[in-house]
Amino acid sequence: MAIDPTRFCINRKIAPKLSIESFFKLVHRLGLNKVELRNDMPGGKVTDNLSHAAVKALAAKYDLEIVTINAVYPFNQISDALLEKAEGLLKDAQGVGAKALVLCPLNDGSAIADQETMAAMKQLAPLFAQYGIQGLVEPLGFPVSSLRSAVQAQALIRDSQLPFKIVLDTFHHHLYEQAEQEFEAGIDINAIGLVHLSGVEDSRPTAQLTDEERIMLSHGDLLNSVAQVQRLERLGYTGIYAFEPFSSLLDSWSEADIEREIRQSIALLQE
Repeated sequence: MAIDPTRFCINRKIAPKLSIESFFKLVHRLGLNKVELRNDMPGGKVTDNLSHAAVKALAAKYDLEIVTINAVYPFNQISDALLEKAEGLLKDAQGVGAKALVLCPLNDGSAIADQETMAAMKQLAPLFAQYGIQGLVEPLGFPVSSLRSAVQAQALIRDSQLPFKIVLDTFHHHLYEQAEQEFEAGIDINAIGLVHLSGVEDSRPTAQLTDEERIMLSHGDLLNSVAQVQRLERLGYTGIYAFEPFSSLLDSWSEADIEREIRQSIALLQE
């Protein structure tokens, strides 16, 4: 494959110990120009202790585009607290110049009916429109997730007649047992707003995998993330691929380790 480097994005989860500026510097050194910020970093805030203007200025300094902020959770269980959280993150996104905000479904074993998920999206959509931010629904493949299927998520968005798109995550695709059966006939490539990439080498049963097992791509990746990307390219996907490892192993990585892992993962995708 030959994927334009401007389509690669680095999720801040890969660098839990770096300040925002150090993270931005690292991504810039790699010759990349896209990042994702998060609201679950050790500092507990999307911008750490920086103002929106300061983060926006740093992104401009290092020639970076802030693609998304992760994430509103649980978006499909609406409450006053959830709406307040969503609006706060939308203000963050608008303030730092992020293009989109990710929405993650309830993931505790509780079932949520499709109608309730659709109603939640319809209630959130005007807020997203007000702030000019793209909504990205990310199905989670865990057995306890209330929205596991990318095809189903797209159908709910389509039936709700909303401008949201989905995040397709190679880890969560692997975890959902019916994903392969549904995919080629059911997926709408044009309704994918972002693809998250990680790798897993742990051989425990798929249903037992957690975020802790998520590392970067490798030849031994059991998610077959490279093959998943090859298929997306073949089907005409032209959007962004964001690397999103989660393992606590990342806490011990130096900047040199992070750079090496990113370069190696990109090289695997470019073979």
